[in-house]
Amino acid sequence: MPGEKAVETTGGAAAEKAPEQQSGSGSAADGAAPAKKAAARKPPVKRSPAKGTAAGEAPAKKASARKAPAKKAPAKKAPAKKAPAERVAAGKAATAAKAVVRKPESRTALFRRARRIDRELAEIYPYAHPELDFVDPFQLIVATVLSAQTTDLRVNQTTPGLFAKYPTPEDLAAADPEEVEEILRPTGFFRAKTKSVIGLSKALVEEFGGEVPGRLEDLVKLPGVGRKTAFVVLGNAFGRPGITVDTHFQRLVRRWQWTEQTEPDKIEAEIATLFPKSEWTMLSHHVIFHGRRICHARKPACGACPLAPLCPAYGEGETDPEKAKKLLKYEKGGFPGQRLNPPQSYLDAGGRPAPPLGAG
Repeated sequence: MPGEKAVETTGGAAAEKAPEQQSGSGSAADGAAPAKKAAARKPPVKRSPAKGTAAGEAPAKKASARKAPAKKAPAKKAPAKKAPAERVAAGKAATAAKAVVRKPESRTALFRRARRIDRELAEIYPYAHPELDFVDPFQLIVATVLSAQTTDLRVNQTTPGLFAKYPTPEDLAAADPEEVEEILRPTGFFRAKTKSVIGLSKALVEEFGGEVPGRLEDLVKLPGVGRKTAFVVLGNAFGRPGITVDTHFQRLVRRWQWTEQTEPDKIEAEIATLFPKSEWTMLSHHVIFHGRRICHARKPACGACPLAPLCPAYGEGETDPEKAKKLLKYEKGGFPGQRLNPPQSYLDAGGRPAPPLGAG
């Protein structure tokens, strides 16, 4: 140590001059000087921990100050993860806001817009027709009953075999239910449908002399026949106007804001006030054709829809024109239609017949 070296040096000099002074006043004087030097040098040593402690505390505070943003970092990341959901919510809110902001439509404006949409549909589908194959009222009423919970295509592929074996109400009324079930199996719910068409045939034979009645009140009394089926038969087999409120019709008239009703009977009543009675049957065909080809339930092809400028629901489906074209069905998408024997007007417009059962 520096102090110890000083003592030894001084002590050695004293020994050469006067050995007896090593333990005397020379020793004390020499020891005091190193002690003062040591004392003078020790404070820095003592201060160094204090400085170190102070310095240590300062970084600690800085570290804590730096850690605070680190705690806030997750808060910044959380919104990033929720961003997509927030965008969707924001989009829905914007859509809802637009719907709220839209001015109420007057009755006259609704009337004109509905008429214009139907005129556009008539130009888009000049060949619109019932998409069930039939040659007489009996075949049409049976085919319409069978079309519940399945496609018209499947019915059209099934009825040729049924009518080949049971061509009249009398034949079907006397049929073996098990044999009819096997024929109707492809349509789904074949046991319930077998019961309906056999019961329907018996009622026609027993109550109407084997003929399909041409009045609404008589048709709805037949097994399996409701207003929708009755209007299909009246409009297409007897030429008596009727509005066919099927799932496609219900969906589209609500998207177009022609009505807010959800029950078929009420929808029918409200739509009937917008159009002349003479147009009801073709209106039904136009709307149903559009619903099956472009304005689908889940993915409407908005970007390929000629009615886009008139549609309040534009944007619910795909708006990109190229992507929307891929969603088109039947003749609009270059595919076969639903009828095996479609009318000539459909074929002239580029439509193709449907394949028979088992052919594709």
